[in-house]
Amino acid sequence: MSTKEYFLPRSAGEAVQLLAEHGPSLLILAGGTIAMPLINEGVSFPERVMGLRHAGLSGIGQDGGTFTIGACTTISQVLAWDAIPTLQQAAHNVAGWSIRNMATVGGNLFAPPPAGDLAVMLLALDADVKLANSTSERIVPLKDFYTGFMITALEPGELVTEIRVRKPAGETVYTKFGRKKANTPSVVTVAAHLMLDGDTVKDARIALGAVGPHPFRSTKAESALVGSALGEETIARAATLAAEECEPIADAIASEWYRRKMVSVILSRALAQLLN
Repeated sequence: MSTKEYFLPRSAGEAVQLLAEHGPSLLILAGGTIAMPLINEGVSFPERVMGLRHAGLSGIGQDGGTFTIGACTTISQVLAWDAIPTLQQAAHNVAGWSIRNMATVGGNLFAPPPAGDLAVMLLALDADVKLANSTSERIVPLKDFYTGFMITALEPGELVTEIRVRKPAGETVYTKFGRKKANTPSVVTVAAHLMLDGDTVKDARIALGAVGPHPFRSTKAESALVGSALGEETIARAATLAAEECEPIADAIASEWYRRKMVSVILSRALAQLLN
């Protein structure tokens, strides 16, 4: 079945109105790096498609102490933005240039594992997602946005329009481990943010990717760190708990066992960077 209608809204308001009119039969296309392979391989047969490239949802701004990233901002645009170096580093680890020039920040939130590397860093930065429909808007913490495999907190008629992130006040680290150094699917992606008072951890956010149904925060690892001195014993305990908490996928890239093992190894290395 071929596509019968293609819409190209010129504003976010027009986009959500079209979504309200056509509902789930409308395929939303930003960069197309997730949807187009499914269409080309005959997996998806959308009758109606809405492209968001001209909907005014691209660009990076600042509102007080918060940065606002439009949902259609490309990964390459983030790569050229140096206000948060670890987010820039995460953008560098997303596929290759051809994909980064098309793929969007909003689309990366929906990438199935083992993809979604940028979303892992955004989780560690405690980012929020702005959702809009034809009548209202709401802000959802990214940690609450994911509810299951390819399932999110989006309500019918809602569209991701913006990601909000604050410049980190503490220490952040990002590590992607794959079978190659660049342009490689992730075995495990780790992002961490710590607030330290001397050597005591006052706040911790640990995010993991490619080892669950979606990028997620390891709350058990975070609890093990908060209130403790950042040392080898604390790091080892947090890494063990993170490995226990994850639900690794098994695919052609890595087995479930190997992914779980590498969660502990890579998280230990990441936290050791902050310790040293």
